[in-house]
Amino acid sequence: MSARELARGAATLDELRAILDGFEGCALKRTATRLVFADGNPQARVMFVGEAPGRDEDQQGLPFVGRSGKLLDLMMGAIGLDRSSAYIANVIPWRPPGNRTPTPQETAVCRPFIARQIELADPDILVCLGGPSAQALLATTEGITKLRGRFMPYETGSRTIRAIATFHPAYLLRTPLGKRLAWRDMLAVEGALKG
Repeated sequence: MSARELARGAATLDELRAILDGFEGCALKRTATRLVFADGNPQARVMFVGEAPGRDEDQQGLPFVGRSGKLLDLMMGAIGLDRSSAYIANVIPWRPPGNRTPTPQETAVCRPFIARQIELADPDILVCLGGPSAQALLATTEGITKLRGRFMPYETGSRTIRAIATFHPAYLLRTPLGKRLAWRDMLAVEGALKG
């Protein structure tokens, strides 16, 4: 069965996780230590989605637990969120070998699963962390510097969610000057949650 059909068949997030656990259609599963499905509160009003797990995430089975995760926690904390009031996932649920960039094929295979995960979590706001996440979810080829900071519609099939892209925390660790712009993006998220 195709990834799209399998993803559609999941009625709950737990079912989706079980389907991914048994899915053999992505070669990354064979090189990863474990599935990195999600962390946080699936009933939260805001969902953060990154690109793919790194080494720390692969070892712990949770997204954003390394240095990038600590920065994401600080970014969320600055607008009154934490892992109990946000839901966190990745477009790709398995670590690519050596933290390489996922191929377009790997992203395409995994996209139906993250789309269904977003649909089932049903957040009010979707935050795409980094260009690859934004491009995969928002069906655009624009780079993150052009995409970031503005709300766009994300269609789940049953409703429209407000989506915004911002810099990935790993990028901000390498390029601290981007933190000023990311802070503006987080303030926009905070405003949208209040509005």
